[in-house]
Amino acid sequence: GSRETAFTYAVSAAGVVNAISRACREGELSSCGCSRTARPKDLPRDWLWGGCGDNVEYGYRFAKEFVDAKEREKNYVRGSEEQARMLMNLQNNEAGRRAVYKLADVACKCHGVSGSCSLKTCWLQLADFRKVGDLLKEKYASAAAMRISRKGKLELVNNRFNMPTQEDLVYVDPSPDYCLRNETTGSLGTQGRLCNKTSEGMDGCELMCCGRGYDQFKSVQVERCHCKFHWCCYVKCKKCTEIVDQYVCK
Repeated sequence: GSRETAFTYAVSAAGVVNAISRACREGELSSCGCSRTARPKDLPRDWLWGGCGDNVEYGYRFAKEFVDAKEREKNYVRGSEEQARMLMNLQNNEAGRRAVYKLADVACKCHGVSGSCSLKTCWLQLADFRKVGDLLKEKYASAAAMRISRKGKLELVNNRFNMPTQEDLVYVDPSPDYCLRNETTGSLGTQGRLCNKTSEGMDGCELMCCGRGYDQFKSVQVERCHCKFHWCCYVKCKKCTEIVDQYVCK
């Protein structure tokens, strides 16, 4: 029930919406076709609305039925840990679906002589899935800690924060200590991991090594260098050897 689980469920649900929506547009499914989204009100009058857009509406409905089915098929005791996890999963599934829906945007193509763009055709298009992942990563960082009430509903652990919306991620258990190896939670720990001494981010030695410190060693790296193109048609390179400093967590 950790925030990492919340992120995993959200990304998985988003992936289903993304895959189904695109499959509809490409004609791979007999049950759906191109998007039938209404013409946006702010689209200029002389631009044509049509084309074959990604069917986000169908993808959303399909994912809601398919992904949520596992959670809805069992009746848990009201106020139990099992019910808390079920409600958590449903919330995060919805957040993942809404992330895809929210980021879908209008795409257009120009028509006309010599690219004059005298006419435009526009349609609904999914955002690159990397953008969906980035949005959900932000939601992961601000995920809300929840607990189950006697009435069988999720409530905030800390009432000073705002109640999460349907676009937010929630979790019911604290995250395990990923610094240490724990086969039960699937954590490999960070001992022996390469780290970046100069970075202040997650790959930096200070954070990744969890305060245990790090060891330095020298490594020989061989790379292709001084590459030249020869007519015709191949590239010939030399091999350059470099000794570099590397750091691993204790």
